[in-house]
Amino acid sequence: MRSRRLVISVAVIAATIGLAPGIAQAAEPVAQEPVAQGVGAPAVDLARAAAPNLGTFKSPQERSVRKALPGAKGGVSAQQAAGNPDLALVLNAAATTAHAFDLETTVISADSTLKVTVDWGDGSTPDGMDAYGSTVLKSSHTYARLGQYTVRVTVTDPANQAEVVNDFQVLTAGSDFVAHTPTRLLDTRDGTGAVRGKVPAYGSTRVKVGGNGAIPEGVTAVALNVTVTNTTSGGHITAFADDTERPTTSNVNFEAGQSVPNLVIVPVGKNGYVELANRGSESVDLIADVTGYFTRTDAAGYTPMTPVRFVDTREGLGTAPGQVAGQKTFGTRISGLRGVPEGITAVALNVTVTNPREAGHLSVFPGGGNVPVTSNLNFTAGQTIANSVIVPVGADGTIDVRNGAWAGTDVIVDVVGYYSTDSKAAYMGLKPVRVLDTRDPRWTHGPLMGRGYIWQALSPGEPGIAGYILNATVTNTAGAGFLSVAPDPNTLEQYREGRRVLPERPTASTLNWTAGKTVANLVQAGSGKNGIVDFWNQGWDKTDLVVDIFGYYESN
Repeated sequence: MRSRRLVISVAVIAATIGLAPGIAQAAEPVAQEPVAQGVGAPAVDLARAAAPNLGTFKSPQERSVRKALPGAKGGVSAQQAAGNPDLALVLNAAATTAHAFDLETTVISADSTLKVTVDWGDGSTPDGMDAYGSTVLKSSHTYARLGQYTVRVTVTDPANQAEVVNDFQVLTAGSDFVAHTPTRLLDTRDGTGAVRGKVPAYGSTRVKVGGNGAIPEGVTAVALNVTVTNTTSGGHITAFADDTERPTTSNVNFEAGQSVPNLVIVPVGKNGYVELANRGSESVDLIADVTGYFTRTDAAGYTPMTPVRFVDTREGLGTAPGQVAGQKTFGTRISGLRGVPEGITAVALNVTVTNPREAGHLSVFPGGGNVPVTSNLNFTAGQTIANSVIVPVGADGTIDVRNGAWAGTDVIVDVVGYYSTDSKAAYMGLKPVRVLDTRDPRWTHGPLMGRGYIWQALSPGEPGIAGYILNATVTNTAGAGFLSVAPDPNTLEQYREGRRVLPERPTASTLNWTAGKTVANLVQAGSGKNGIVDFWNQGWDKTDLVVDIFGYYESN
């Protein structure tokens, strides 16, 4: 089985370039047809990027167990069998995808005709292979569900009335999602989860995830809403697995005086902790709220969607028309509507606040549940701001949204995907990689043009890749606008050969900005049919765009 491959542009992997604001440029005249910018790039081995999750397993020759064939004449025992006394097996397996393995079976044998059978331990029909003497056999298998399985290999030598068995356990590489009631794990303002006090400049704090409350030990990744507040200078926050090298990518960007949240899906260290590094020149307070975690057992897979609008209070979509009043909550149904099936466990959203009358925060939580102390979105008067949200769905298929301000605001909710036991795509974490940076001099297409889009090939020709976990950042913004992210209908060949069709302009927003601001947001982008993603500048002025990839979802 070949390893998955992820196509990203060699010309734009500039992970060490920072996000310092630059000089805003005047807008160019807008063409009648949107300007399409992109590049067909060489492939990067996704299996190598996901190497920490792709485990290897071995069972040595010494674990081989020899016995006589059932029904052997004269009751020949394993000890009495004289022929082929060194018959044995050595097993080596390597995970190749979220659900699949390559198995190498080394047979040690005298010259004799053999039959080798591989039982993969999941109830599927065993694989049978013929062999002669000492040899190396290769086979592969894809498991329908994640988990730990016992692989048993049997070699039979009929001529010598002998049989040898060797077995070992393998663990699939992918992880499924377990929804968690929104819960605060860290608040440096009051000492929740850490010593009370600000995180110093260029310092860090840790968040205990595995073994914390209802979260079990051994989780592979976690969905956290990270908020930076009480800021006195600009900077960014980087989230990563504790006791690993800090990546050069960013998760939350902030300026002096801002309170900025951003959802992160981040691997958890082997010790159960996530580290949050303050990459600003002044100290900050950090808050982290959990809404779910990933584990290498069968739970809920992910299904991405082209973003669909479920709520817009400005027009009464999904709720009553008019602003959500201060300190008020509304509920909206998710399950069973607009392509989302019944029975989902959690939903991935992009939530936007616009026209707020005063500063406040928004909380999103399971329908019918208690109002949590956690927040998903912080805003100031008049601000338009978006944030990604993963939230469990209530037993009735609804979610609730509460306006924590004392005055009204409009709320927009776009669904970008959902988690369910019937969904097949499992999470695979990556060491973060920068896949696009329009400021990099090696990127020859310039900033993202107003009303234009950049197409980025991520996994063309790989139907098993269902979606990507990205972080999109706009900087050097020349005017107000918003970003939309959607799958591209074209193939890589259509772009290379000049035969592309114009993608339909999406309407859902991923992040919003005003002139001179640097704004980031997590994006759970679907791969579509062709493994190409479009990033649309819905404003009229150019902007620089930075995109980092943190993981992907892979079907069996």
